[in-house]
Amino acid sequence: MPQTPADKPHILLSHEMLLPLQPLLESAYTVHRLWDYPDRMAFLDGPGRRVRAIVHAGEFALSRDMLSEMSQLGLIACVSVGYDGVDVPWCKAHGIAVTHSTGLNAADVADHAVGLVLAAWRGIVEGDHRLRSGHWTHAERMAPRHGLRGRKVGIVGLGYIGEAVATRLRAFEMKIAWWGPRPKDTDYPRADSLLALARDSDVLVVCSRSDASNHHLINKAVIEAVGPQGLIVNVARGALVDEDALIEALKSGALGMAALDVYAQEPTSPARWVGVPHTVLTPHTAGATLDSIPAMVSLTLENLRRYFHGEPLATPVAA
Repeated sequence: MPQTPADKPHILLSHEMLLPLQPLLESAYTVHRLWDYPDRMAFLDGPGRRVRAIVHAGEFALSRDMLSEMSQLGLIACVSVGYDGVDVPWCKAHGIAVTHSTGLNAADVADHAVGLVLAAWRGIVEGDHRLRSGHWTHAERMAPRHGLRGRKVGIVGLGYIGEAVATRLRAFEMKIAWWGPRPKDTDYPRADSLLALARDSDVLVVCSRSDASNHHLINKAVIEAVGPQGLIVNVARGALVDEDALIEALKSGALGMAALDVYAQEPTSPARWVGVPHTVLTPHTAGATLDSIPAMVSLTLENLRRYFHGEPLATPVAA
């Protein structure tokens, strides 16, 4: 017998970017949309106290004050791989499970990271602009660039994405090293410190998971250690990089190049990047492909199904 609206569990979509999931959820759940309630108290006094699960985009912060008033809440299902907007220890202490789409878009993010490396290091984007603006003549040519072969790449965070980036860049005959807060079993050498990795790298690729402990991990000292000939690539989270220090270093020449897919504030303001040289910028698209998105959505739906059927969750976040 089909469920009536009164029978369906109440769930919440936390962000407008998740709107395409609503038709997939409505057959099994009563779906609420947080952005329909600018007044959070109105939401809590209305459907909020009936919501049992939140479908979430993990990079956006969920207020503990709001969550603490949702007495039936038992699951936050992040469609994303990242869950830095969720206070996982607090959730676990309050009986709220958290799931995510671990590893599902790592290959796509790594592909994008390599694309950013190539686009910035070889001046591909700059070359496109110069050609289109009529600055390709026999008398006016782009200065030659170094190739990638034999260059040193440092990877910050050797998880699923970092490993995939290393595999791809090794095919370019680059020398791979990495740093993370914890050693792991790998053939790639681990630097003594992040600063040591930065000093020894021509290209620094940021792949680390973001949390409260590593805000602005890539600070002014690390940025300047990469140096005036070096490149920093970020495909992780904007909060990991001191963006003001990065922009200052690019303008002063203390850093050679930057290629970014993530930013301190998203969407980032175009005005913020006016006059910032030697940059390649993409709008947080590294992990969003027609291959990875369906897999991530499918896993989210499976975690919801398991939760409401009392089965073990497929991909719970460890405390």
